[in-house]
Amino acid sequence: MSSRALPWSRVTQSPLKRHPTVLSSSDEAYSTTPRRCYSASCDRRVTQSAEFSSTSQSYDRLGRRAKEKLLDREFFMSLLNSASTKREAKSYLARLKAEHQAKSQKKPPSKPTEQNVTESLPSGVNLGNFYGASRTVYQSPVFRQDSTPTPNRTEMPERLHLALVKIKTPQLLDDFTLNGVAKTLSQINRLGMACCVVVDPGSDGDVSALRKIATEQVGRIATAVDAQPDSKSSHLDSVLSFSAKTPDTPTISSRKQLLGPLRDGHILIVAPIAYTEDTPKAVIIPANDAVLALTKELAGLALAPDPDEDPLITANKICILQKEVSLDRVILLDPLGGVPAFRGPQTSHAFINMDQEFDSIKNELLQVREPTTENQGASMVADSITESNPFSKFANSEIASAPSKQAMLPASVGELAIDGHLDNLRLSQQTLAMLPSASSGIITSPVEVANSARSPEVIHSELSVGTRRQRNPLIHNLLTDKPLLSSSLPLSRRARGSLNLPAPPTTFVKRGMPVSLIPNPHVQMWTAQTRPNMTLEDPTIDLPRLVHLIEDSFNRKLDVKDYLNRVNGRLAGLIIAGEYEGGAILTWELPPGVEDDGSEASTARMVPYLDKFAVLKRSQGAGGVADVVFNAMVRTCFPNGVCWRSRKDNPVNKWYFERSLGTWKLADTNWTMFWTTPDIPDKPQMFRDYEAVCRSIQPSWADDTGVID
Repeated sequence: MSSRALPWSRVTQSPLKRHPTVLSSSDEAYSTTPRRCYSASCDRRVTQSAEFSSTSQSYDRLGRRAKEKLLDREFFMSLLNSASTKREAKSYLARLKAEHQAKSQKKPPSKPTEQNVTESLPSGVNLGNFYGASRTVYQSPVFRQDSTPTPNRTEMPERLHLALVKIKTPQLLDDFTLNGVAKTLSQINRLGMACCVVVDPGSDGDVSALRKIATEQVGRIATAVDAQPDSKSSHLDSVLSFSAKTPDTPTISSRKQLLGPLRDGHILIVAPIAYTEDTPKAVIIPANDAVLALTKELAGLALAPDPDEDPLITANKICILQKEVSLDRVILLDPLGGVPAFRGPQTSHAFINMDQEFDSIKNELLQVREPTTENQGASMVADSITESNPFSKFANSEIASAPSKQAMLPASVGELAIDGHLDNLRLSQQTLAMLPSASSGIITSPVEVANSARSPEVIHSELSVGTRRQRNPLIHNLLTDKPLLSSSLPLSRRARGSLNLPAPPTTFVKRGMPVSLIPNPHVQMWTAQTRPNMTLEDPTIDLPRLVHLIEDSFNRKLDVKDYLNRVNGRLAGLIIAGEYEGGAILTWELPPGVEDDGSEASTARMVPYLDKFAVLKRSQGAGGVADVVFNAMVRTCFPNGVCWRSRKDNPVNKWYFERSLGTWKLADTNWTMFWTTPDIPDKPQMFRDYEAVCRSIQPSWADDTGVID
């Protein structure tokens, strides 16, 4: 055979060498294709919507690599701006890095090496197959008394973290807003949380018109998602169905079909269209029913148990399904925005604890929609309940009462808007009831998401002065699992840079955390005249768990005996959040030199004092435990004010500064005094009593460091 020269130089590298394929650690560890959070630059598309790119003229002149760097810069800047602190963004990125490192450490199961056939051949001269047995004989099964080999266990696929999103009436959104929502969903997907979007065309129109609108909006949202860098969409047309067993309730026809695109990193878009199983027919269904069906399936609760099956086997199957998927967020994007508040000066609920506030907020909305005489009578009762609820919004004494918001609502629009808020409230409550307590919900408007998704260059070009960038409520919640603004902040400190700007119309929702108030202030208010005759050894108090809460929060050993001797007889009450995840011990203290003789003069000098404020380390900074305890203290237990002290170098002082009405550094000590009592500077005797109490109380720690304090 004659040789022939190749038509290209041997020095030239092939395209495969120029663009090597980089396999992630997850690709090596699992046989199934995992979700891809960060793509290689070689296959990243740089298509970007003009509204959300940098200045169009300069952006078009950039090269491919420069465009990729710009996209990465905008992405990470969005992360930093959406987090309250850099530490929160850093901690989230560290969790992502830890998950990838854990997957890379898992080695793929080694394949059993095939035994060489010639190992069992008889030794001697190689005479071929003439005298030897055939290969089939040597490969035939042989009976051996060995232990039964255990089959290799298949690796569980990586747990899929998921956000279920419902977009209300996307046909009313312009392209600018829809592109902003698509950009945010793309960023959430890139941060490691898959997105399943349900389109809600509304209820105006006949069945055929709604089905047409839903189909058109699915394509419109898919186009907006595909236009984002490194983002792909998928549309499932037949994932919802009506079975013969449940003809009125939609179910998921195929779990594998639902999870496949999500594991591939696609943003899944679902139309509220279900198909009947007996006779294939497409039926438009309410979008809320589609969300509930998806939630039930993704929560692992859609498995129909066999009555003849062992309950342990059924429970194991459900456990396996729940380990596959973690539905972490339920996001409702509605043009109405968050749930409004009609009592007090606040305009919306920043945080709703469903177990505690669902009924009161629902009744509040119903009374606004139907202000009948009967509802007005019930409103007076509900007002007293809400004012005593530790999670209701309290009116800061320094803010004047706002005018009635019911009067500001037009009669024609108000009823429809209230119905929409009620639907969002009920849907959030129903979905979170099926999910773990760690899951949360967000109710906000698409405009709020789109405006916060704009690039900094576009914002600075429209504003003549520099201003802090608006935080994206969805990305902020993903990074922190907190609302945009803390619910325990006074109303005067919730405005974003200006008192004329309204609070963000975003509501953060949790399933709930029970709160125990001992004694119950709903029965009798906590006053110095009605001090309870109780101690920390009371049967209603779990003292060992309370001591563990204090020691875990302060990271110090408590001298229990000395502490009990000091607070017993002075207790005003206790606040316990959840299963002793957080709590507060409040006392009535007398300034030094004032004798406790039971007279009106000594009782009037008693100071409401926060002795211990503790949150378990695992609950600090997440779940709103600290806000829950603080709200119960200042809104229900001591609405007229309370004082406390903290070490000057305590890192929690910033949190205290934001929530107190005043502070005072105690000279010649390591203490800073805080109070929520109004008009303290105008009450010199009360101020001196507060200072004397904060100076005189001796710590009760077992490490004997009270002298240093």
